[in-house]
Amino acid sequence: MSGCRKSEPERLALFRIHAITREMADAAHSVAPKGTEIHIALQKSADNADATDHLDIRLSSGYRSSSERADIARIQQALGAVATRHGLTERPSEGRGGMVIFFSKGEVATHTVRLHFGANTNMQPDRPPTVSHGPELAIILDDLGSDLTAAGEVFSLPFPLTISVLPNHEHSADIAQEALRRGEQVMLHLPMQSVANEKPEMQELRPGMPAAEIASTVEQFLESVPGAVGVNNHQGSQATSDSQLMSGLMPVLGERHLFYVDSRTTAATVAYDTAQNFGVPSAFRNVPFLDDVPELAAVRKQVDLALRGAQEKGEAIAIGHPHPATLKALRELQQRAQAQGVRLVFVSELVH
Repeated sequence: MSGCRKSEPERLALFRIHAITREMADAAHSVAPKGTEIHIALQKSADNADATDHLDIRLSSGYRSSSERADIARIQQALGAVATRHGLTERPSEGRGGMVIFFSKGEVATHTVRLHFGANTNMQPDRPPTVSHGPELAIILDDLGSDLTAAGEVFSLPFPLTISVLPNHEHSADIAQEALRRGEQVMLHLPMQSVANEKPEMQELRPGMPAAEIASTVEQFLESVPGAVGVNNHQGSQATSDSQLMSGLMPVLGERHLFYVDSRTTAATVAYDTAQNFGVPSAFRNVPFLDDVPELAAVRKQVDLALRGAQEKGEAIAIGHPHPATLKALRELQQRAQAQGVRLVFVSELVH
């Protein structure tokens, strides 16, 4: 007769907790009234396991009228739906000027959501101190949307990956939805005009587009890439160097609580600086592309450069594509990163 064994606490992988945080933010944004501010802090980490990810939601008006109470109820319901989908339990606690909702998986705390009522409340987020994690590297894999087999190989990689999906391709929505189901991070790979106009998408952002057309185009793209939490440019050497176009794009991203990563397809880009000027959380590729030469030996050398860049700069963002050589090289990445003390993260953890 076998003895009883005490079960271990149920846990979620760290990258899945971060993915749920983004999903909660997206759900809250979809039902929150205009003017609501939503801020994310990905605090839970391997070095700070007792911390939780934080989501701070500040409504522009006070918690007074029946319509405002209905807004709060809708946000709570949206957050609760995400929690239920991922098997989280919730414990709300209401106080003066706000509400705190604690989420957990089994006995392990995962998320803290703070709802602030009114723009002038003195309630401040109670966040743990920022923890230094050492060098960090985020890998973005671009150009997904057409090839389900390649997407499946990408999903098999055993570390946090940010998947950037082209809109309006045959399997764009399928790939984005499967990535979300697996806890991966999804971005919109936003088509933009290049200098050479090389292999343009059927729709893309182009200099001279009016603001309304920029907004409607981005909105249509997002509908075909469900769950996208950020954007990076596809091609765009012409578009990202056009300050008027970038100034039209960034408010659209800000209104939808999307971050922006500049792929830096041209040295003349103004995209990152414009994003910063508009207060859009942003970052840029700061190491060479992984697979300009899609051969295994060449990709391995570029991966080495990315790891070295993370060590030298403290954090690095690399971009690759689902080529067979790239995927083979990336299957070796986790062990090599651990040996060099580099932490692999979602790109959202490196936007500022």
